[in-house]
Amino acid sequence: MGKNGKTFVLLLAFTVAIFSTGCPGQSAAPANKTNTGTEKTKYKVTFIELGSVRCIPCQQMQPVLQSIGEKYASQVKVLFYDVWKPEGRAYAAKYNVKMIPAQVFLDENGKEFFRHTGFYPEEEIVKLLDTKQIKSDK
Repeated sequence: MGKNGKTFVLLLAFTVAIFSTGCPGQSAAPANKTNTGTEKTKYKVTFIELGSVRCIPCQQMQPVLQSIGEKYASQVKVLFYDVWKPEGRAYAAKYNVKMIPAQVFLDENGKEFFRHTGFYPEEEIVKLLDTKQIKSDK
């Protein structure tokens, strides 16, 4: 194998390593803080993002998730599931997701009240939350 071939193999291996580990700070855990004690918070809305850390529009949603999680921490539970990973595939099936990113909004009883596919700007999410009379904590 020549120099160009070795370079290609190394570059390919490096790229695979990066994409297989995902982006730092991204998980299926809630984007906002959760209670670790015995108290239980009753969220008015659960905002579920179904995507992948390797999907560019999904990556663009991450700051939106973080911001909503911080601004509405006491009222909105924000979850992210990477549906391209084995542990996230069940959520894609559960919510019947065919395209990503997909956002599913559940009311306090766990009933879906809104769904969106594609990048969803924070301003539009805020408008949606306003329809449920949910105001920012900040």
